[in-house]
Amino acid sequence: MSGTISIGVAGAGVFGGHHAGKYAGMTTARLAGIYDIDPDRAARSASAFSTRAFDDYAALVSAVDAVVIATPATTHYALALAALEARRHVFVEKPLAMRAEEAEALVALAEKQGLVLQVGHQERYVAAAIGLLDHVARPVRIDCVRRAAPSDRCRDVSVVFDLMIHDFDLVRQLTNDAPAKVTAEGGHDEARAELVLENGTVATFSASRAADDLRRTMRLVYERGFIEIDFLQRSVVNTTDASLSGDFDAVRGGMALTDPLGLGAGKFVAAIADGAAFGPAASGQPEASGQAYVSGRDGADAVSWACAVESAVFSNGSSKSPGGSANGATSTEERVRA
Repeated sequence: MSGTISIGVAGAGVFGGHHAGKYAGMTTARLAGIYDIDPDRAARSASAFSTRAFDDYAALVSAVDAVVIATPATTHYALALAALEARRHVFVEKPLAMRAEEAEALVALAEKQGLVLQVGHQERYVAAAIGLLDHVARPVRIDCVRRAAPSDRCRDVSVVFDLMIHDFDLVRQLTNDAPAKVTAEGGHDEARAELVLENGTVATFSASRAADDLRRTMRLVYERGFIEIDFLQRSVVNTTDASLSGDFDAVRGGMALTDPLGLGAGKFVAAIADGAAFGPAASGQPEASGQAYVSGRDGADAVSWACAVESAVFSNGSSKSPGGSANGATSTEERVRA
């Protein structure tokens, strides 16, 4: 695609505003409009970024080359589907969808239409920048913890789809493997899960959005040593024989550490311009591990893991998530393949 790419943002909330700001400041893209179900909120956001307000989603889609979806998670599938059917490129904030079959349908449609479908797993760029995704050894065990204070955000989904899904994407990238068994417990705001991957790696996930402290940590145990990462404190302990190239150095890490959302937005525009919907950039040179845009395939795999974990959580006697995808399984152990 040649020329300036016109971008429309669906969602005029806080995160929609963050996205709008990234595209408003680009020279290779033009923020062509902002849609929200609340016309007044759309108007306020559009005014802030000197663009057009839309109170009709179909009108926004018809007016742009690509759509960024930053609406509540339970609306992602329907809005992405409508945009792809209209042959528009799509960026969807995580999660891609709330059901695995819906995510797969979006991936298949994007492939059929030859469109870019990117998902907002921005933390992938942070892991890549510090060199974590370049570590070729297979971890024996991975322990992931995410704890956040109570808030009103993302109440339409459980903590599995809100917080834990970040770590699903990272563990997928680190292992290139699928879960063979899932055991989980918890509820809407706190959950714990253990996934035994097909290669034998054990990955544990603990997430809470009702905590009195903030934590975002990952510990990877290898046959020779371990790596402990504190994403909030920006610290790394590494006893393995492999070096981490970045170690949270902002100069070496660049935008991946200082502005991962902006980096992802730039990759979305570049993928559209290069016609790189399903592979390396037009130059034919693949990007470094984890640095390419996060594809719809990546997003669908993360949704598959989240569905399996949430199903196990809520089949264990907890109340079902208001926007979740628990499917009535009768065991806390689910056999899945991403």
